[in-house]
Amino acid sequence: MVNIAVFPGQGSQTPGFLLPWLEREGAAETLATYSDWAGVDLTAAGTEWDADRIRDTAVAQPLIVAASLLSWNMLDARDSVQGVAGHSVGEFAAAAAAGILSEEDALRLVGIRGRAMARAAAHVETGMSAVIGGDQDAVVARLDELGLTPANYNGSGQIVAAGTLTSLAALAADPPAGTRVIALQVAGAFHTSFMAPAVESLRTAAADVTTTDPVPTVWSNSDGGAVSHGRAFLDALVTQVASPVRWDRCMTSFADAGVSAIVELSPAGTLVGLAKRALRGVPSVALKSPDDIESARRLLTGESA
Repeated sequence: MVNIAVFPGQGSQTPGFLLPWLEREGAAETLATYSDWAGVDLTAAGTEWDADRIRDTAVAQPLIVAASLLSWNMLDARDSVQGVAGHSVGEFAAAAAAGILSEEDALRLVGIRGRAMARAAAHVETGMSAVIGGDQDAVVARLDELGLTPANYNGSGQIVAAGTLTSLAALAADPPAGTRVIALQVAGAFHTSFMAPAVESLRTAAADVTTTDPVPTVWSNSDGGAVSHGRAFLDALVTQVASPVRWDRCMTSFADAGVSAIVELSPAGTLVGLAKRALRGVPSVALKSPDDIESARRLLTGESA
């Protein structure tokens, strides 16, 4: 058995999604500590704030990582996980789960990352759009024509384009053959050169952080490969801010490793959805609420077989 835990990225949050998690004993106190480390009131963000407020990059990123770690710590079958990976900002939660970073360093760095990326996004009006379907080479060629960057290769026929709003509008008006273009509710062109100033801010903050080599296998968004050294993974986390997310290659690595089960941590759903199309037949559980913890435990321990 090769059980994998995956940690979602920005856009997976919804208003009030933390309410059921905070009913668990000790969760409120843990989230308050996470808030101090991240520099954001995560309790209010996850229970009271509306969709526009939690869409703010400076809020969304630490909120998602905190939720993932909160649900990870409630999963009593963690010892049955042999590998972890995170999508975009989810790599910070994966790094903490793998023991590369302490939870404090993960939350502190992701708070810095979110604020730095929000500042970078404010310089030019940029955004992101999902391109669903079509031939990948043709899609990438069309993006290049328009000066757009393929920021996320999500697999299952999905690429996320990033760049100026003008170029994204041109893509929507004349999309590649056989595709649908869906504008995403994000504040900027993440994982592109527009985020270069945020890379430098995060690199400075990460310089003195202590890392440990991972215990489970940890796969990187940079190329989908496994990374065995903690410092190398942290370096990749820094450059990832302005580099494409290769989630398609991560899923290829899962398949090559013989993945037998996938659990997606809160706020879950997106990555399990991609896996169901790219890794057909691999059982999975999305931890959308504490009610899903028992199903995840049974899957990871083999009791659901």
